[in-house]
Amino acid sequence: MATVQHGRRKGLARATPEAPPQVPDTTDLRQVTILTKSDWDRIQQQLHRKQIEDDRLRQVKEERENRKNQSKEVVQHWGNTIAGQRQRKLEARKIREKKEEEERVEIDIEEAKYQAAQRKAAIDKAKTQQYYQTDRVKGFHSALMLTEVLKEREAQLELKRLKAQASTGQDREWLERAQREYEEAIRQDQAKAAERIIAAKDNERFLKAQIRDHHSLREKAQVEDAVEGEELQKLALANKLEKERLEAIRRDEKQQLMDDNRKQIGERVALKKLQENQEDEEDEECRIFAAAKRKMMRLRAEKEKQLHNEKQQTLEAIREKLAAQLKQKLDDEDERIRQAVQEAEEKRAREEGEKEGKMVKVISEQAEHRTLQMKEAEQKKKEERRQELETIRIRQAADEIFRRNEEEKRTRKFEDSRHLAGFHLDQADLRKQKEVEQKQQALALDKANIELLALEEKQFQEYATKVIEHCEKGGRNTYPLRKAAAPGHGGGAGPVFEGKGGIRPSYMVMDKSGKQMPHYQRDSTEETKQNIHDVETKKRMGFVW
Repeated sequence: MATVQHGRRKGLARATPEAPPQVPDTTDLRQVTILTKSDWDRIQQQLHRKQIEDDRLRQVKEERENRKNQSKEVVQHWGNTIAGQRQRKLEARKIREKKEEEERVEIDIEEAKYQAAQRKAAIDKAKTQQYYQTDRVKGFHSALMLTEVLKEREAQLELKRLKAQASTGQDREWLERAQREYEEAIRQDQAKAAERIIAAKDNERFLKAQIRDHHSLREKAQVEDAVEGEELQKLALANKLEKERLEAIRRDEKQQLMDDNRKQIGERVALKKLQENQEDEEDEECRIFAAAKRKMMRLRAEKEKQLHNEKQQTLEAIREKLAAQLKQKLDDEDERIRQAVQEAEEKRAREEGEKEGKMVKVISEQAEHRTLQMKEAEQKKKEERRQELETIRIRQAADEIFRRNEEEKRTRKFEDSRHLAGFHLDQADLRKQKEVEQKQQALALDKANIELLALEEKQFQEYATKVIEHCEKGGRNTYPLRKAAAPGHGGGAGPVFEGKGGIRPSYMVMDKSGKQMPHYQRDSTEETKQNIHDVETKKRMGFVW
């Protein structure tokens, strides 16, 4: 049975005075409801209805997919279906294409082998033809032709001898006809020999023309190199002159800048002296003005004193006159005279006070004006001093900027010079390395040429030996062949240079004929030296070898 706990349930809970029964986990048993398994399953189904439905649909879908896959597995091996027939056709087609591809591969292999054999045969034929076109082989073939000609000549002589024997006692006409045929054959041989000589001379002229062309091309290349060298020298000289001109311009600019700075400094000193002179002149004018003012005031005071004395004298005279008159008039006139004197004294005192006030005012205005002028001059001097200091500061800043720029220019010039020196060193190292590599390549090329010449000499000697043996078996004269097959390239009559690949040079006489010098030294020469001088020596006198 399943149990479900409720917090409160109407109709089941009863209020009892006694304490309700408790389970060990402090649960009130009266608040517990007991359910059957069917009710519990129903409640669970209601609660998880959506999940159960999803599981059922998933199971149905999986069963459907499994049945479908099983059906495909069963059907795909059937041969009486459209898909089975298509599958068998595709497999048969793949097998057929594979077999055709194998056949095509075999055919391509056979074709490649055939083409390789054809190429090898063509290359061998070309090599053979090229080998037959070499001067030495051509000379050997010429010697072979000479051997055949000698053989033919011997045969003709034998035929002549036989004919002479056979024609003994026959008709003279038969002998004359044989003689004519023989002479015609000789003429034909002579014509052929003349043609061969002409062909040889044509070949010689062609070779000489080719040599002259090579010499002219070499001289033309040398002239072009000389012209190019002169142009490079001109360009280098122009570059040098341009650098010198730029350097002169830089020096002139520096000198001009230095002159401008000196001129500005001189102008500044002259301006300062002029200002000092102006200040001195202004101070002198102020002193002169003050002295003039003092003198004027002194003169004015003296004038006023003189006027005052004159007035006093005048007043004294009036007073004396009045006193004399007073003595003559009545006593009532004393008061009138006293009043008149008093009024005159007051008027004079008032006028003197006004004059003194005006003088003090003028002096105070002059002092104030002088103070104001001095303050303005001082302010102007301070302003000019400030402007001068500002100008000096600006010039100092400009000089500092110029100095930094010049320092940066010197630094950049030094770095450029250092980089250029490094570049020149790298170029020199690269040039040396190239020269070493060129020497190594030249040595390797000489070695390869010597090896190639040795191989060609070996092949030629093998070929010449086989031909000479064949000719000896045929009963021919092999002296021209042995002469042409002598060791050494070049075809000259000189000694063989072993260190130069076995080359046999030719020595030409130093005259307009240009003939080759003969080979005089033989075994008999050494025998003569031994018999005459009783010594063996390798010393050669002149161009004899």
